[in-house]
Amino acid sequence: MITLKGKGAHGGVAIGRAVFFRRAQISVERRNVADVEGELSRFRSARERTAQELRRLYERALSDIGQSGAQIFEIHEMMLFDEDYNHLVENTIRVENVNAEYAISVAAEHFAKIFSSMGDPYMSARAADIKDVSRRLCKILSGAEDMGVSGKGIILCADDLAPGETMQLDKESILAFVTSEGSVNSHTAILARTMGIPAVVGVGERLMSLSDGTLLAVDSFCGEVYSDPDGETLSRLEKKRNEQKKAEELLEKYRGLDNVTLDGRRIDVFANIQTISEVGAAIKNDAGGIGLFRSEFLYIGRDMPPDEEEQFSAYRTVLSSMGNKKVVIRTLDIGADKQAPYLDLPKEENPALGMRGIRICLTNEELFRTQLRALFRASVFGKLCVMFPMITSVSEVDEILTVCRRVKNELVEEGHRVSDNIELGIMIETPAAVMISDKLAPLIDFFSIGTNDLGQYTLAIDRQNRSVDRFFDPHHEAVLRMIRIAVDNAHKNGKWIGICGELGADLSLTETFLRMGIDELSVSPSSILPLRDKIRNIDLEKENNEKSEDIYGFDK
Repeated sequence: MITLKGKGAHGGVAIGRAVFFRRAQISVERRNVADVEGELSRFRSARERTAQELRRLYERALSDIGQSGAQIFEIHEMMLFDEDYNHLVENTIRVENVNAEYAISVAAEHFAKIFSSMGDPYMSARAADIKDVSRRLCKILSGAEDMGVSGKGIILCADDLAPGETMQLDKESILAFVTSEGSVNSHTAILARTMGIPAVVGVGERLMSLSDGTLLAVDSFCGEVYSDPDGETLSRLEKKRNEQKKAEELLEKYRGLDNVTLDGRRIDVFANIQTISEVGAAIKNDAGGIGLFRSEFLYIGRDMPPDEEEQFSAYRTVLSSMGNKKVVIRTLDIGADKQAPYLDLPKEENPALGMRGIRICLTNEELFRTQLRALFRASVFGKLCVMFPMITSVSEVDEILTVCRRVKNELVEEGHRVSDNIELGIMIETPAAVMISDKLAPLIDFFSIGTNDLGQYTLAIDRQNRSVDRFFDPHHEAVLRMIRIAVDNAHKNGKWIGICGELGADLSLTETFLRMGIDELSVSPSSILPLRDKIRNIDLEKENNEKSEDIYGFDK
């Protein structure tokens, strides 16, 4: 058994035979041409045919996977007609009296090097895009055709796959993608997430030494591929696959259905994620958006904080993958049980009450500004909501908004595009925030209740201390009263309010939250469909036999 380690681009388990993608071999040679105008005409004709292909691929992708997946073909068409790209191709033909194929290859290498040299994973992926557009042109000029793949129930293997190659495949025949190259930002990864197909990318050149027909077991949850797996590995992954199938059966039952009660009350159900690789699970489980992206996981387990470009790339990937759905990104929430040694935070006797969340950001403004710059730059790639944790006062929110305005103005002055529709919200996770929520609501666009910390601070029980577990009651009347106060004050000020803590997935409280007026519940991807099932079987018009104080925390 050989284990290949890469990066899981979309979670899932698949077991099948390897089939390698066979693309046309296009040999580009430099040839001198006598008829330069004729060669320019060849190039322009191939460009029009390529544009027609890209438009067909766009329509197919739009039908199969939606706007967020289809937009790559719009980008490719823009590249195809890019003024600088076309000028270099045509100028090379004219000045050097060479064939169109050679001039296209020169332009492809030139712009690919520019993109690759930017040191940004997203821009590196654009280098692959320009090569794909150029290869498509050369393929039309040469009359070559990709052989593609054949067979059912296969594990598709390749060095990498261009978006057009991926979209032209019969996805019903493919159990998983495995590529030797690529990253979680590559289009193979993005399209795999959108299409709901398990994928492991960047496993290295050893993949290409395998043969068609090799038995492969793919675990894209942990980014591993097993060649000729042993019995124990097969048994473990088959069990994992069966669990996955059960979840998929539930998904099929509720895919595309609204989160609406029997009496017509609608509620948003979003996903909580902490890494880019979990976006696929959110999409697969039919999340209405991302209700909590825990950005602190970009900061943990490293020697220094991520710089602006790394964060920008991560936020852009999540926003682009989710299309026009809301993505709520929480700013850095380090402290307490989540530590980053390079921040040199002081040792505290009670870190849950010390330097954490927004307190770190407002103390280390440069750290905060770097994250805000990355977030605001990424805002044009989707529907961004930014959420600030551990709020306890109006003055904190005022200071946050001041920093946000300065950063946004600074970016605009530098020539960056920033969306005008960014929503700014705060987490309600301290009793202080609850009790002044009437004053906080007018300042922001939304509230999101972090029930884990709200329960901890309300009940004065450390949720990391197991010795007091028996005293912790997440359904405590005081916690429910706190939530109800925040809901009322949000709605009085015309703002939406959600729950992103563990209680959001507690099905015994779903009806309670709906009756309170909660607008959104954000839960782990695997909890979305059970929650949808629960919501669709609730009738809020039906008389509730329980005391209203048990439901709302208030007497009638």
